[in-house]
Amino acid sequence: DLKLKYYELMIQMDLHDKNYFDVCQHYKHYYETPRIKQDQEKMKQALKHVVLYLTLSPYNNEQSDFLHRLFLDKNLEEIPKYKDLLQRFKTQELIHWKDVLKNFENELKNGTKDDLATTVFAKTDDGNKCWEDFKIRVVEHNMRIMAKYYTRVRTQKMADLLDLTKDEAEQFLSNLVSNKTINAKIDRLQDIVTFQQKQSPQEILNEWSVNLNSLMTIINKTCHLINKEETVHAVRT
Repeated sequence: DLKLKYYELMIQMDLHDKNYFDVCQHYKHYYETPRIKQDQEKMKQALKHVVLYLTLSPYNNEQSDFLHRLFLDKNLEEIPKYKDLLQRFKTQELIHWKDVLKNFENELKNGTKDDLATTVFAKTDDGNKCWEDFKIRVVEHNMRIMAKYYTRVRTQKMADLLDLTKDEAEQFLSNLVSNKTINAKIDRLQDIVTFQQKQSPQEILNEWSVNLNSLMTIINKTCHLINKEETVHAVRT
């Protein structure tokens, strides 16, 4: 009981600060307690919260790793709609917002006769804010996928793929570039976005090494030609 109470208090604190990933982790610990695991309905509700707050969490390596590990949980079979949602974020494909509205919105917000919804997207100010943040995460996911598969794309096409206006798409892009989630530049004269692949430190070091070797080869070849020219000149004189 004390452990559950502790997690409940931590959840309330981090929800107040909108620390979604911390909330997700608290719910994961809550979900893993024997008392919750032994109650089918409480287990399902706790796992739903884990899934939703994970999808609400900003993307980073830790969040991505958590998602892939969570997807292996066999209890997700008990909540197929939530497993399907998790699959969308796990797969390297665009998530169309219209598809989310059609296939997920009603069940995530209202549940079904046999499967109650969580309070995450309740019809309250906090619930509405979570839904807004959820849409942001969908857009950010799509932007990362575009950065992975596109080298150059017109701004209007990018906006169309994201189900956003052109100005909204540019704002999202700027935010993701600012927090270093993706590398991209906007050519406003040509109205084109250029995506650049992020390099790991090892890749940067390897590229530097290759460039240095190439430079040294050119220098050695130049020195050889200079020495050859000096030798020819000395023989002639």
